[in-house]
Amino acid sequence: IVSHARQARFDNVRDDLRAAIEAKGLVIDYHSQLNRMLERTGKDVGSARKIFVDAQSFVFCSAALSRKMLEADPANAAECPYTITVYATVQQPDTVVVAYRRPWRPDGSAASQAALREVDALLDGLAREALGIK
Repeated sequence: IVSHARQARFDNVRDDLRAAIEAKGLVIDYHSQLNRMLERTGKDVGSARKIFVDAQSFVFCSAALSRKMLEADPANAAECPYTITVYATVQQPDTVVVAYRRPWRPDGSAASQAALREVDALLDGLAREALGIK
């Protein structure tokens, strides 16, 4: 997991993340309300502990990068679509974190690894942009 954090308002970072994704011409396929799900299901699993002030994920894909990584190795389909999560915890409500899973297959070909590095660079750039980190 790669994560970047800074002091900020959750709503601002969430909106900036959405804007950064869409500014690249990418379409958000799904917007997950992770925090709402945890609050809704907590009693069903016997836990009322509040973890997040808010936590949401955006699921999207890049047709160009996905094609490149899948042509390099069809097994890379497990890396698609991409997910970036933004959250603030109860313990640190003024610190907003943007995180994603680093796409990586150490057993992949050189072409596969190169394509996955491009996906990683996209995700890292979006996370940093949402937080205003260079």
